[in-house]
Amino acid sequence: MSYRSCEPRLARGLEVVPLTERVIGGKAVYGASVGLLLLEARFARIPGDGGNASTWPFPMLYKVVDSATPERVVRGQARGLLEQFVAAGRELIAMGADGITTNCGFMVQHQAHLAEALQVPVAASSLLQVPAVQALLAPGQRVGIVTIDRSALTPELLHAAGAPADTPVAGTEQGQEFHRVLLGNELELDVAKARADVVSCACDLVDRHADIGALVLECTNMPPYAADIQAATGKPVYDFYSFVSWFQAGLAPRRFV
Repeated sequence: MSYRSCEPRLARGLEVVPLTERVIGGKAVYGASVGLLLLEARFARIPGDGGNASTWPFPMLYKVVDSATPERVVRGQARGLLEQFVAAGRELIAMGADGITTNCGFMVQHQAHLAEALQVPVAASSLLQVPAVQALLAPGQRVGIVTIDRSALTPELLHAAGAPADTPVAGTEQGQEFHRVLLGNELELDVAKARADVVSCACDLVDRHADIGALVLECTNMPPYAADIQAATGKPVYDFYSFVSWFQAGLAPRRFV
């Protein structure tokens, strides 16, 4: 009579998967593949914001970068802060992160530097989606970008993102709430007004450029309003949430069999 091996097993749906008997350590935290470098900010981070842990359907590791205020990163291009970003990234990697992202789309200009310094996959900015989204569109259509600050999104940053220099861009500077609260690092946010600012900005951009086929949101604080933008403009919307979800899917692919 033969007997089946009594290996430890784990029921998973209709299948039975043998448990691994030997594993290798080396991390402090397991099961969180993405590390997020946060700006040093005090404004409210509502669900959907990258800095709100409830946003993500997977565990996220966080580290605040000292002195990296919204003003210094957006308008100051993070000058004098790269070593702090690198040091914070290394802390997240030592903790257990397999890849690093950042909490500001304007960090796109430092993508190459961070990837070289950290030696893990880096997804510095939602703007890196622009070339991929452009490839999805029909001939004659192009991507539009919605940003927190139009004047700060320079041709150099567009080039770093792989976006054409003539990419249609609109910023929220003319709004009543979103731009002021986030760049001013204010404590109180009127969500309805912030939503109106971002949606109005996107609608104005689409109205001015009939050839826009899809939108990319630069700011990591804009995903809470992505569904409203899509409903108002009728255009596909890609943001920090879609970007990091894609990034994480590669670092920790779902197992099907």
